[in-house]
Amino acid sequence: MSKTILAIDIGSTKVAAVIAEIGENNEMTVTGQGIAKSQGVKKGVITNIELASKSIKKALGDARRIAGNNISVATISISNAYARSLNSTGIVNIPHKDISIKEIKRVMETALYNANIPNEFEVIHVLPYNFKVDDQDFIEDPFGMNASRMEVDVNIIITQKSALSNLKKAVRSAGLEIEGIVLNSYASALAVMGEDERELGVCVIDLGGQTSSMVVHIGNSIRYNDFLAVGSNHITNDLSMALHTPLNVAEKVKIRHGNLLESSSDTIDLPVIGDEENRNTISLEVVHSVILARVEEALMILAKSLDKSALREQIGAGIVLTGGMTKLKGIRELAQAIFHGMPVRIGLPRELGGMYDELKDPAFSTVVGLLLYQGGEHTQYEIDYSKELLHHKEEFRHDVTDIGELGGARSVPKEGKGEKKVAEFDLGLPEVSGRGTKGKKRKEAQRSDEGDDLLPPDFKQRDGGNPFSKFVNWAKQLF
Repeated sequence: MSKTILAIDIGSTKVAAVIAEIGENNEMTVTGQGIAKSQGVKKGVITNIELASKSIKKALGDARRIAGNNISVATISISNAYARSLNSTGIVNIPHKDISIKEIKRVMETALYNANIPNEFEVIHVLPYNFKVDDQDFIEDPFGMNASRMEVDVNIIITQKSALSNLKKAVRSAGLEIEGIVLNSYASALAVMGEDERELGVCVIDLGGQTSSMVVHIGNSIRYNDFLAVGSNHITNDLSMALHTPLNVAEKVKIRHGNLLESSSDTIDLPVIGDEENRNTISLEVVHSVILARVEEALMILAKSLDKSALREQIGAGIVLTGGMTKLKGIRELAQAIFHGMPVRIGLPRELGGMYDELKDPAFSTVVGLLLYQGGEHTQYEIDYSKELLHHKEEFRHDVTDIGELGGARSVPKEGKGEKKVAEFDLGLPEVSGRGTKGKKRKEAQRSDEGDDLLPPDFKQRDGGNPFSKFVNWAKQLF
């Protein structure tokens, strides 16, 4: 049965809403999209709830109209602006020796409990990056293993409660319920990372309109994240001031003549701020130097942040750049020089079924990543913002006695939100109603008759067919 999902990326320059259908084989197809100019959001922070809500409503309305669906539950992005991360460790004993989902959740909750989280912050992701079973370190997946003790190292991503509250108000004012909240750089990484990059370790840098964010993904999860309040709009502002021309003209100059590889001696005539009848003649060398200075500064700050993380040596796949600023010519070569020869590539969002050409742009990596997150492509184990454990396992728990020997136990996973699954057991008892009841009753009767052959002849007729009462009365006669 197909499921409809809605993802909304609330950025500083645009709000993107995308509706998709998840089919039976977990195939995702985009059915509607809406893009609106962002208002009431500056540098990733909600500054006007009413204006932000209007932008969300406009993007949502367009997506609903195209999809023909009035879905009202969404997974939304939250900016890195007020996000921080901290590490913690949890240790638990395994009473029944087999590690189940229950034990994995318990050890992650213990790590969360042990963390020193400030009162003004709220948890949005708990991401394990190293499991230790007994004395064995770096276990990829502890599920089903036999052990007496389990330990986990987690990266906890937190955000300011006030910023989160304002974001929720803006979304709910647009008539939406919130199903999930995902860090925008985490979502961008999901959209652009390949499987090999996940394994080898990769740094994903999202260069947006007013902000830039960075995450380091090593092995099983995100290990580090950082934020910079600089984006492509700052290039436009710098050009406007340096060339004394209106902002809209400066934006066109950036798009048309932005080149980080080489400068040109050509000149262009641009209108003057406040006096558009008069024009100044500007050399493209000035345009080149202004753009280069701003982009170089931003990339150098991010390179220093990567060095500060102490994870540089573990990044085997290099750097992936995504976001709207990556459309500047020569940015890959500049980044490769600044990051000291590390391999650099431009990351495009993964292509989904029915995806419009507009969404294939690097500027839409976050919203595509939100869809993938809802489709189950999150970290292998993760505690989300609603404190629920996301995973992909079908759990099978053994009791003190082997249930399988008693009645042919089998796990029947029940799917809830995302990939959360709970196990039930079929003990081979007759059903009260529904399909297959008659067949099961016949088998039960047959087993009962076979057992009765071992008892005294009058045992079958006593005490209204209650087996326990039959046994008690029989025992009384014997003793």
